[in-house]
Amino acid sequence: MPREKQPNILFYFTDQQRFDTCGCYGQPLDITPNLDEMARGGTLFENAFTVQPVCGPCRALFQSGLYPTETGCFRNSKMLPLTVKTLANYMEGAGYQTGYVGKWHLASEGDLEKTPVLDYQTKAIPPYLRGGYTGYWRVADVLEFTSDGYGGYVFDENGNRCDFKGYRCDCITDYALNFLDGYDGRKPFFLTVSHIEPHHQNSAHHYQGPVGSKEKYQDFVAPRDLASLSGGDYREEYPDYLGAIHSCDENLGRLIVKLKEKGLYENTVIIYTSDHGSHFKTRNRDGHVCGYDDYKRTCHEAAIHVPLVISGGPFSLHGKRVKELVTTGSIPKTLVHLAGIEVGHHMMGEKLDDVALGKTDEQRKNEVFIQISESRVGRCIRTEHYTYAIVAPGINGGAVASSDWYVDDFLYDLRNDPFELHNLIEDVAYDSIKAELRARLLEWILEVEHMQVRITDR
Repeated sequence: MPREKQPNILFYFTDQQRFDTCGCYGQPLDITPNLDEMARGGTLFENAFTVQPVCGPCRALFQSGLYPTETGCFRNSKMLPLTVKTLANYMEGAGYQTGYVGKWHLASEGDLEKTPVLDYQTKAIPPYLRGGYTGYWRVADVLEFTSDGYGGYVFDENGNRCDFKGYRCDCITDYALNFLDGYDGRKPFFLTVSHIEPHHQNSAHHYQGPVGSKEKYQDFVAPRDLASLSGGDYREEYPDYLGAIHSCDENLGRLIVKLKEKGLYENTVIIYTSDHGSHFKTRNRDGHVCGYDDYKRTCHEAAIHVPLVISGGPFSLHGKRVKELVTTGSIPKTLVHLAGIEVGHHMMGEKLDDVALGKTDEQRKNEVFIQISESRVGRCIRTEHYTYAIVAPGINGGAVASSDWYVDDFLYDLRNDPFELHNLIEDVAYDSIKAELRARLLEWILEVEHMQVRITDR
């Protein structure tokens, strides 16, 4: 049953943002002052990981609380099935007024890199494909196709095209502010702001920060993994990347100011995260790629380790930093719990407020299971000290969701090699560790995918 005092909820997430771009995660430049302030009053999860570092699959997970292989949305250009009970279904059923602005990426269906058979990439998404959201709607299915960093269009709940001019992150936030200006307080609200920044702009093949970003952030300190690897495009692209993230933070600040102006802030839980990170074309340069990649389709930290900061309600813990490993796949279960609904095993993960408050039991697995698609059919287990990944040899990750046979891909000892520069998969000194991780990964695959698979050495 809904709680007597349900909090308002603002779910604010970016696209392709590394965790180490934020001051509260160690970024030396002043990129995220508003998020840093939010972290000082709320709860920061130091080790938060996506379970699928691709845009569409992660968004399907955010809307369903299910692994991508469970919904069938294992890659981009997959429509969210109409049979899935969504986050919006739960929240509206609990009495919430909903709003969604930004990127959806769950309405079109077809082969990768071809015109979808069901194509809403640049069209208004019909109500039945909106995942149960019946309220305020300012959305494009694939926002990078209807806009660039400096203008474009989305569609409203009536299917009308809404053109905008100006830096995209500002304009998308303007729509969210419009929702709050029209909010009458009769119901609690659940507002999602799905930015595309700092994702690279497909049509330009570059990251697009606000004008002046290249000059403003030209003296950036390169993350150690990027600086230590050959190739990649971070030298050229990182200033605009940081500029886009700074804009996301400025716009988070605008929303917080509006919440305070309207007297809503004290009863609002704010979740800030990203769908995945970016390796700036430094990874997936090996012979196991079978499909394609640009910036993320890998189990390396650059792609899977994301920021996660939550404030308000039970997360008002005055700067608590949670060290336990968590998955952003736990966000849907956490949100419906905040609304007063318990879903048990119908959603993956755990209630993040329980983790923050130390209410988990001794049997809790301090590890994350990750699925990889498009660049390969891959699986990974990330533990406190190790990352172990496997790959299905010769299988295109854009065509097939899973396999019954995998081989070793990589193993990193994160205590000695936090930037994942030395693959230990064939180091005999780690054979026993690899065997243990392999057994645990097999358990995850059986539990999530209901498959008994083989994993062999290379």
